[in-house]
Amino acid sequence: MTYEEIFAKTKELVLSHDIDGLEGNIAVQINIIGEGEGAFYIALKDGVVSVEPYEYYDRDCIFIVTGKDFLKMCEGTLNPVKAFTVGKLKIKGSIEKALEFSKIIEGVRKQD
Repeated sequence: MTYEEIFAKTKELVLSHDIDGLEGNIAVQINIIGEGEGAFYIALKDGVVSVEPYEYYDRDCIFIVTGKDFLKMCEGTLNPVKAFTVGKLKIKGSIEKALEFSKIIEGVRKQD
């Protein structure tokens, strides 16, 4: 998969869900490693979700993961906490915000 395909699929998955009820402010940069290497960010601010194709320097944390595994997390076939535990996901920055972000991802998936 290319970076563009990973980014487009992530944006589609995240923005296709109703985010009413999601609160808080959080910004997570996603650093894709391996195939499709690149960086983008997902931010939730004042009930609005943004997915943009560049590095975000005012981020709370960075997820370092393969594109394949990140899409699995977004689709619900890979739990982010388990991915971290087994070494498929590395986190730099606030672990607390990373856990908050994983709850947001789980909330998005539960709407399916």
